[in-house]
Amino acid sequence: MLRGNAVVGQSGGPTAAINATLSGVIRGALLASEIKTVYGMRNGIEGFLKEDLVDLGQTFNDDERLVALEHTPAAALGSCRKKLPDPTDIAFYESLFALFRKYEIRYFFYIGGNDSMDTVAKLTAYAKTQDYEMRFIGVPKTIDNDLAGTDHTPGFGSAAKYIATTMMEIIRDCAVYTTRAVTVVEIMGRDAGWLTMSAALPRLNGVAPDLIYLPERTFDMDRFLDAVEKAFAVHPNVVVAVSEGIQFADGRYVGEGMQSGSVDIFGHRYLSGTARVLESAVKEKFGCKVRSIELNLPQRCASHIASATDLSESVEVGKSAVRAAVSGVSGHVMTINRVSDHPYKIEIGHTDVSEVANMIRYVPDSFINADGNHITDDGVRYALPLILGEVELTYINGMPEHFIL
Repeated sequence: MLRGNAVVGQSGGPTAAINATLSGVIRGALLASEIKTVYGMRNGIEGFLKEDLVDLGQTFNDDERLVALEHTPAAALGSCRKKLPDPTDIAFYESLFALFRKYEIRYFFYIGGNDSMDTVAKLTAYAKTQDYEMRFIGVPKTIDNDLAGTDHTPGFGSAAKYIATTMMEIIRDCAVYTTRAVTVVEIMGRDAGWLTMSAALPRLNGVAPDLIYLPERTFDMDRFLDAVEKAFAVHPNVVVAVSEGIQFADGRYVGEGMQSGSVDIFGHRYLSGTARVLESAVKEKFGCKVRSIELNLPQRCASHIASATDLSESVEVGKSAVRAAVSGVSGHVMTINRVSDHPYKIEIGHTDVSEVANMIRYVPDSFINADGNHITDDGVRYALPLILGEVELTYINGMPEHFIL
């Protein structure tokens, strides 16, 4: 048995479910006899390096507070996007591990996506050179749903539910007029189109976008305009869903001319403007009314329409991460494995983080139609269970109550 303290942090983009995962880790740690104190690092590994810690056991001393945390969007501890140096940077890691020793940290939990798993992998690699035993666990989180080794990631289901509902409302809005018009909705997704795929879910309620474009397929402007013309033959109000990361055959992002060219610490470009480019192309081709909509940040933290399935699984993933760590697992990331669709059933497991870090899981070919401009029934069936269930919220002044740490 490895006895000591635990520390947990949140990293990367916020979601409607990341705090539910944090709650799961806290719940698991408070039940583990091996863990004396569970600390939270404010703003991820950056905060830990500044020794900006909070005793989560004292803060969440009753179940009511943990439930409130689970229903609060974004990242209660704050987040960061810090890329750790290579483990050969001895000076950096010596100072970091000195802090682990100072606070008697034996268990390290990092809640995040692809880039956060890179942090877990590097810490695991360096720890092998030390005589101070620690266990490192990656706890998945990303609305992008592009983490390898898992059926889906906590946060995706709630974002998909928001997108599906918003798309259905947009389609209803557009359908009231008889004048020819095109509405292009831009959805997050740099490399993988999981979120944009969820725009097809309203099909189950009798409506759907006319066209859906994912980064997994090369985008061709002429074929797009031809598809819009064919959609006009069916009805005057055409609705299109596009991933922000769609690219032309030469590798250029469709929205590249609208972007600043800036990149984050991991080298990822900041994307936007794809819908506006398509808006201009449609306006020039057809001369009809056109509008572009960027769903933007609301996709990430729409806790008012969170998926109960997503939040429940997020808590369980956090609790399972602690159980795995105290049982001796280290250098792994937690996974969700789908056992069956009917009834929907999952099992939570874990896999070596080195097989996940910096990898991208793409939407499979079977989920995309032959023309590359819509989603198959298989894709809809995959996403449906993840958005099911509604969460009972507490409201103050007509708005959902949020827990502020």
